[in-house]
This record gives sequence, structure tokens and C-alpha cells, in this order.
Amino acid sequence: MIFAPHDHGRRQRVSLRSRVTLLAAICVAGAVALVSLGAYLTVQQNLYAQVDDNLKARASNALNGRPGLDVRNNNQTTISDLALALSDVKFTIIDEDGTQLIPQAGMARFPIGDEEREVAEGVRLDGFHTDQKTDYRIYSLRIKVQDEPGALVVAQRLGPTKQLLNDLALVLVLISGAGVVVAALAGTAVARTGLRPVERLTRATERVARTGDLRPIQVSGDDELARLSHSFNTMLGAVSDARDRQRSLVADAGHELRTPLTSLRTNLELLMASEAPGAPKLSDEDKAEIQDDLRGQLDELTTLIGDLVELAREEGTQAAWEPVELVEVVEQALDRARRRAGDIEFDVSLTPWRLIGDAGTLERAVLNLLDNAVKFSPPDGTVRVRLGSAGDGFAVLEVADQGIGIADEDLPRVFDRFYRSQEARTLPGSGLGLAIVQQAALRHGGEVLAGRSPEGGALFSLRLPGMPG
Repeated sequence: MIFAPHDHGRRQRVSLRSRVTLLAAICVAGAVALVSLGAYLTVQQNLYAQVDDNLKARASNALNGRPGLDVRNNNQTTISDLALALSDVKFTIIDEDGTQLIPQAGMARFPIGDEEREVAEGVRLDGFHTDQKTDYRIYSLRIKVQDEPGALVVAQRLGPTKQLLNDLALVLVLISGAGVVVAALAGTAVARTGLRPVERLTRATERVARTGDLRPIQVSGDDELARLSHSFNTMLGAVSDARDRQRSLVADAGHELRTPLTSLRTNLELLMASEAPGAPKLSDEDKAEIQDDLRGQLDELTTLIGDLVELAREEGTQAAWEPVELVEVVEQALDRARRRAGDIEFDVSLTPWRLIGDAGTLERAVLNLLDNAVKFSPPDGTVRVRLGSAGDGFAVLEVADQGIGIADEDLPRVFDRFYRSQEARTLPGSGLGLAIVQQAALRHGGEVLAGRSPEGGALFSLRLPGMPG
């Protein structure tokens, strides 16, 4: 047998609302079925018990408490007495052989079974059984018939009782069906109401995928779906912030790259024009000056691109973190800073400190602080480097120089990307070094602060969590 290839897809496309409705209907149907079955069995047992109790009571009352029966002796119950007492039920009398002793016309003869014979023989005092052919419930009670063992057999048709049970079953089925229909309607209403936030979330997701629109969706209530919507809005906000940062980075990078590229192009065009036939020749001093400008612009461009790559790498990837000895990181950064510091001295005091993080990222951040201090230090100046515990589960790395310091209006923006103060515009740099330091601090659960040192220069404090080494 060949199945159509879309059958499986059709089964998978059943909506969540339909599944909730179906589940509600199935659950209610199961519960109603169990309750109905329990009610039916309970009523059935009670009705049959009532039939048995009625037969037993009628037989006992008909004998007036006397176990004997004789048509001639008035001291015992007579057949006439039985006929009068049992006028609304059928009865007969049997001897110990099972022979019926009432041959009167109009009296139905019962199919006598083993139960009735055992009662007549004295094996049991009384007993019940149901004759399936005639649909009678039969009760037999041991008596004496003219001083001989026998039994009084009383029977009642079960037809009315079964009809009552059939009517009850029909009513329960109708009620169960109505309950399932109501449950399905209620499940549909609940699903439609409860899944409305999911539908809004789905539409918002499709809108983001189709248009890139990152506006948050409306949230109502405080249930699980509302929390899911809040989480989705938080995610949208994070994506929007990341996109804005990316656009800002691209725009700022384009602006910063335009200046060295324009200068490079101008100098190269000037050199090429001087080599053209008939063009004025440049002097050796002018050529040397242009070549120095080209080297400086290439160095500036290389630094800028390197910082951009570093900034993008730190934002886009999550390095494998491991235990880091912060003193080793600072010493490695100091070794690199000393090689390009010239006559600048470093006053260093380091206290062991351990943390979990990325050693490469931390070394780059410390090196940026050291390079920044060297850049603004006067000739033969000293850069003070201190690493110690702050006493609150954080270590503080302080880097202070003896330069002109940071102006008050520049303090709030020193960690912004590409921001450079008026004093820094004449010095080499990309304006990204301190932004990389701040990003590294935030990634490690810390912070970096800028201020003035006691010597009057700039003071940068890098706080990082961890424990003493």
C-alpha cells in the first residue's frame, strides 16, 4: 500500500489549538465515562439488591415466621395464605426431589435448578439464582411441607429492572455526549484565549524575520506565557541594542578610516604626479616628509584596523575561560609596554590575585591602560602600577601617569568608541583602546573607572572579581 507523501506533513500540521481542544475533550470524555460507568454499576447493584431483598422479605412474611406448610392444618401456613401474601410475584413449592407441588391452573412452573434442590434437601437454608432463559430472579427458602423437607420458591421478572437500567444507560450516554461537546467548546475557548499571547509571539517572530522590525510585542497578565513574552521582548531589546551598536561601530569606523585613507590617497597622488613627465619634481626633503607621513598613516591605519578586529572579536565570540593569575597577566603586559615606552619608568607593586577568565583579553586590556599612560606621560615620567585587594571580593589594578590628566568634560566619555579629547587628537591612537578595556572589564563581571591621580595625571582603576592568590 502506497501512502501519499504529504500525509505525514498533514498530521504534523495539526494546530496547537486543535490539540488542546482534542485533549480537553478526551480528558472530559474519560472522566465522564468513568463517572457514568461507576454510577451505572452502583445503581445496577442496588436495584438487583433491592429485588433480592424484596423476594426474601416477601417469602419470610408470607410464612408468618412459621417454617411449615399444610393445606389441612390451620396451625400452619396454607397455600391460600401464600397465594394471598404473594399475589404480585410468582411462587411455587417443591419437595426434596425438586418436584413442584402446586399444580393449580394459572401457576407458572419454574425451571428448578440445583440451587433450589439443595435448599429443599436441607443443604442450605436459602439461596438465589437467575434463570437466563425466563429472565427471572429466583429465591428459594427451606420449609417443611407436611413434615417433609421442601422449599418455597419465589420469583420476580427482571424485565422492569433491566428496562430501568437501559433508560439510565441512555441518559448517561446522552449526558456524557453533551459533556464532551461542552468540553470541546470550552477547550476551544480556553485554547483561543490562552494561546492568544503565543499567536502574538508567532506574528512578532514572523514580522522580525520578514521586516527586521524589532519593536516589542504587547504583554498582558503575569502567567507563564506573559513571562515568555517578556523574555522575547528582552531578546528583541538585546538584538536591537546589538544591531545599533553594530551600526554605530560601522559608522564610526567608516568615519575614522576615511581620514587616514584620504591622507594616504593624497600623498600617493602627489608622489605619482611628481613622477609624471613634465611635472615639477619634489625635493628630497619633500619626498622624505611625504614618506614619513605615509608610514605614520599606515601605522595609524594598522592600529585602527587591529583595534576594530579586537573589538569585534570580543563582541562576537566567547573564549574558553580558565583560572588566571592576574599578576602574571600584568607582568606580561608590562614587558610589552616597556619595549615601546622609551625613557618612561614603571613603578610597580603587585599583590597575587586569582580569577576565572580569559587571560588574553585581560592582557590586552592591561596593555591598553599602560600604553595610554605612556602616551600621555611627560619625557622621563613615571607610570605607577598597583594591584591589590579592595576588601570586597574584588581586586583593583590602578594605572596612573604624570600627564595633564583628563578634563572634567571628557570624563563621562573617555570609554566611548572613537572618542578622543582635544589633547589626544594630536597623538597617535584609534580612540578604541579604552573601549576595549571597558568591554573586557564588563565581560569579567568588573568595571573600569577614570579619574585624577595624586600626581595630577590620569588614573584608571580596573576592578575585577576573584580571590587572593
